[in-house]
Amino acid sequence: SPSLPEYFVVPSSLADQDLKLYSYSFIGRRMPLWSWNHPNGSALVRMANIKDVLQQRRIDQRICNAITRSHPLRSDVYKSDLDKCLPNIQEIQAAHIKLKQLCVNEPFEETEEKWLSSLENTRWLEYIR
Repeated sequence: SPSLPEYFVVPSSLADQDLKLYSYSFIGRRMPLWSWNHPNGSALVRMANIKDVLQQRRIDQRICNAITRSHPLRSDVYKSDLDKCLPNIQEIQAAHIKLKQLCVNEPFEETEEKWLSSLENTRWLEYIR
């Protein structure tokens, strides 16, 4: 994938040929990417959606099993679909544009209450929270 770094961490139980085969199943060939690690062994792994719904469960299970085996305590994987609970990039960009327009076009001193409600309506603070 042209959008992934040259090197990244993967569980050792996933063979190179499996990774190459699985990469074609992910949108944009974006393989699971180990993003963060906690001293207790917990990790944050980002993963794109799998294109083929028929293969989705098999590939997802194989990758989750490999992640579980790599955890020092063999803890189960907790998955969260961020597409459902976070704004997409277009929503964030639109909120940022609204914020910039508000800061340039609306003088704060005139009507503080109106300005604050306009700020809230941009949703920028909600997204960065």
